[in-house]
Amino acid sequence: MSVEQGYAEGQAAQGHEADAAELSDVAALDLKPALEAVLMVVDEPATVEHLAKVLERRPREVADALRALADEYTVQGRGFELRLVAGGWRFYTRPEYAAAVEGFVLDGQQARLTQAALETLAVVAYRQPVSRSRVSAVRGVNCDGVMRTLLQRGLVEEAGAEPETGAILYRTTNYFLERMGLRGLDELPELAPFLPEADAIEGDTQEGVPSFDPDAPDAPGIEHADD
Repeated sequence: MSVEQGYAEGQAAQGHEADAAELSDVAALDLKPALEAVLMVVDEPATVEHLAKVLERRPREVADALRALADEYTVQGRGFELRLVAGGWRFYTRPEYAAAVEGFVLDGQQARLTQAALETLAVVAYRQPVSRSRVSAVRGVNCDGVMRTLLQRGLVEEAGAEPETGAILYRTTNYFLERMGLRGLDELPELAPFLPEADAIEGDTQEGVPSFDPDAPDAPGIEHADD
């Protein structure tokens, strides 16, 4: 071995030792416990890519660890589960323990959507993007008040305007997918055939009215059948 080769190998060895010494505190953590710690504080499902970046690991490594954790929780019969929902991972209460959590969180308070809100949300989900007037036409009642509630709860959002009329269009949000436990809209049950086609529904006189302010009071003289 020449002097030059020996020097080069020595430099390479020193470089590897330096890399190991400079390994960050996060990268040095055990992956599964680190994932559990992060997922305990997320406000919405976390993607594999985001988790991999935060924990300084390869996405494939993180994805495998998440699936392994999910399987472990199921085998152990934990009261929670790790699920892939709306493109990300998050902890959820197991269905069989939902009553216990509901009793603790609600403590006698009613926080569920009304039947009218659920019906309106279903129309938006299956016919999105759709205008308020077309949703009202499908349901047969004015739905402005209910749409306001769905907007405030983050279940629907504006999705541009209808080219023909300028009416504001609405669609469901990722939060809707999360609450429904769906990976995407393609997992919705086959219900759409029972709803009339949007083209077959006549728009009402509110079609060109700009989007309402969710925080604004109702205009005098207008009654909302579902409020």
